[in-house]
Amino acid sequence: MIPITHFLAVSACIFCIGLYAVISKRNAIMILVGIELMINAAILNLVAFGRYDKVHYGGQVFALFAIVLAAAAVAVGLSIILMVYRKYKTINPDQITDLRD
Repeated sequence: MIPITHFLAVSACIFCIGLYAVISKRNAIMILVGIELMINAAILNLVAFGRYDKVHYGGQVFALFAIVLAAAAVAVGLSIILMVYRKYKTINPDQITDLRD
């Protein structure tokens, strides 16, 4: 049986990779991928903690809920990126300054 610390360590690594992608990348799609990695790290934690809840399976239910929310968020994010690209012909967030005004 794999101890929970291994799940938490993998989850922390995935979260850090996602955070690095969000902070360092200049591409909107890569930022979206980084956010998705951070959500997946949280889902991994929910499943790992739900493994020890043999009665209610609360972790698995929350994980399914989080997966559905992440899929919806990615769909909305991609549609926003497509509309921004259609208007500005770039997906670099630093070059899109009209949205700040």
